[in-house]
Amino acid sequence: MHFVRHISTPIGQMIAVADENALISLDFTDEETQAECSDHPLLLQLEQELGEYFAKKRQTFTLPLSPSGTEFQKGVWNMLLKIPYGKTVSYAKEAQMLGSPKAVRAVANANGKNPIAILIPCHRVISSNGSIGGYTGGVWRKEFLLSLENRLTLLK
Repeated sequence: MHFVRHISTPIGQMIAVADENALISLDFTDEETQAECSDHPLLLQLEQELGEYFAKKRQTFTLPLSPSGTEFQKGVWNMLLKIPYGKTVSYAKEAQMLGSPKAVRAVANANGKNPIAILIPCHRVISSNGSIGGYTGGVWRKEFLLSLENRLTLLK
């Protein structure tokens, strides 16, 4: 069984989906909807933690995550979880950290398929030349998130 909750954030509406045990997806939605809004404890906790994150009172999330994807994608997403708040890495560095330095495009593609925005912080990955790169939720949202986190330095 899946539970759905719509969450308002400073960068737009998000839709969260959880099962009994973990968050499955969190994505931006531009649709105004009156769909059901579950009060499942995981989704209420997510809403609270996101509120704290946007208020600069939280740097890490505590929810169990269960994204669906290939083994490679899951490996990429697990690597993203290791990028500290306020830091960024390049797509090339991320591929290198995975032990696949030539797989930059595959890594970038996996980042783009990340089903759990913000909590799996693909917004912390930028281009090697220091430019912001892409973001499935929109580059303006990525800029907002990096600014919120006061991006300090590119990890070497």
